[in-house]
Amino acid sequence: MARIATMLASGTEIVAALGIADNLVAVSHECDYPPEVVGLPVCTESKIDTDGSSAEIDRRVKQVVEQSLSVYRVDGDRLRELKPEIIVTQTQCEVCAVSEQDVVDAVADWLDHKPEIVSLQPDDLTGIWRDIERVAAAAGVPERGEALVLGLRARMLAIADDAAALEVRPRVAAIEWIDPLMAAGNWMPELIGMAAGINLFGEKGKHSPWMRWEDLAVADPDAIVVLPCGFDIERTRAEMPALTDRPGWADLEAVKAGRVFLTDGNQYFNRPGPRIAESLEILAEILHPESFDFGHEGAGWDRL
Repeated sequence: MARIATMLASGTEIVAALGIADNLVAVSHECDYPPEVVGLPVCTESKIDTDGSSAEIDRRVKQVVEQSLSVYRVDGDRLRELKPEIIVTQTQCEVCAVSEQDVVDAVADWLDHKPEIVSLQPDDLTGIWRDIERVAAAAGVPERGEALVLGLRARMLAIADDAAALEVRPRVAAIEWIDPLMAAGNWMPELIGMAAGINLFGEKGKHSPWMRWEDLAVADPDAIVVLPCGFDIERTRAEMPALTDRPGWADLEAVKAGRVFLTDGNQYFNRPGPRIAESLEILAEILHPESFDFGHEGAGWDRL
């Protein structure tokens, strides 16, 4: 079976879920799940210092992007030594992970062989299913891709069916970046709807939009779910003063009701791969604790 290199965490998780993790010869610097991929050769690195506040990270990223530069560096020499036949990358977001152009540039001068580049574009849930099947097809195991998608969809539809019978549908603000504020788009509106919530910001299939504090205050959501890209719960909690110190924060309905939730966006919501099913489970627990308990509290999410 083909030798595979993955340039993003969700791609690595897809390969592993297909049962072909043994074919991985290289991963990205962000690939940390499942545990067996830790220790594999790493062929990417970030050019951005991710220490500091949300605002500082945002400023550094924008400075690089404004110069028409990539946020990531691909180790083309090491990739060439490892000789992958398939490289999995993405075109969905050039800030979130190594892009297709980064990979093309890294392998441009390969003369001995040209690996197949599988570029993922998971704009919504349908895109995630399509990407899983594309990786499986490229690896020569299309039937595994079909079975994986069927299983994940069945798990999620069972939750959606149970949630659809609930009378209460909280109005939800999903926050993907804290400072400056960004709402969650792409597949998040679908997940919120499947978990019997009403999504207030962001649109299915569209990139996450910037938002203003005033927009959040006026909307006054019933629940606020914070899932910053690349942050775990501890890091998210440390960043929350950028919101909680704002005048009017304590007056929000979600705050008064104790319905502000911090999630591990890095491991779940921001990885469009097999654990999107666990992401829905987390949302269902958060929004309807009286009806759902999948055991994710404390690891996948916590209260502010």
